[in-house]
Amino acid sequence: MSEPVAEHHLVHRTGWLRAAVLGANDGIISVSSLLVGVAAAPGATHGGVLLAGTAALVGGALSMAAGEYVSVSSQADTEQADLARERLELARAPEQERAELAAIYEERGVTPDVAFEVATQMMAHDALGAHRRDELGISDELAARPIQAALSSAAAFFAGAILPMLVATFVPRAVTGIAVSSCALVMLAILGAIGARVGGAPIGPAMLRVVFWGLIAMGVTGAIGRALGTAV
Repeated sequence: MSEPVAEHHLVHRTGWLRAAVLGANDGIISVSSLLVGVAAAPGATHGGVLLAGTAALVGGALSMAAGEYVSVSSQADTEQADLARERLELARAPEQERAELAAIYEERGVTPDVAFEVATQMMAHDALGAHRRDELGISDELAARPIQAALSSAAAFFAGAILPMLVATFVPRAVTGIAVSSCALVMLAILGAIGARVGGAPIGPAMLRVVFWGLIAMGVTGAIGRALGTAV
């Protein structure tokens, strides 16, 4: 019998990739939009634009970290509660749990006799692990990791926001809005391409959707800043 060919899958990247793309995308769009909106306000000074951008960068990074930590911690709490309940059921009614596991395999197309034998062997090897994976759908790759999610989101937000801030710092005040917008759109296109490439998805649609929504956000914020803004 020939050796099985190892296959390369990308699903193990979805957890950190989602947090990283979300953080960087938020950093680019939110900070760039704020810079464009403030810069469009009549009488806005260069210092005022940079102050607003710095506040957005720091506050946004901390907000992303806190939001991801709370959200993923809630997911982790739910997972642990389900595992504790499953552990109790395994100790109290192992035969019922084996039948439950066998039924899951039957639903996936395994014949009843084979499903029962597979469930028996899986229960003997690692009962909780089998139910964790096959009944609850919790895998090692997709398990909740609050601290990792918080740090990666904050770092990604900062990485996305810092370049528009540098552009706003060094370009003349008169062209801040145009320069920041152009920089942000290029960064969004690159981010979309990288996210798609790492995740094995089509690059074109990923680039188009992030650029489109970034353009909408900066356009609306700039229009509001010009319409309602006063001297900062």
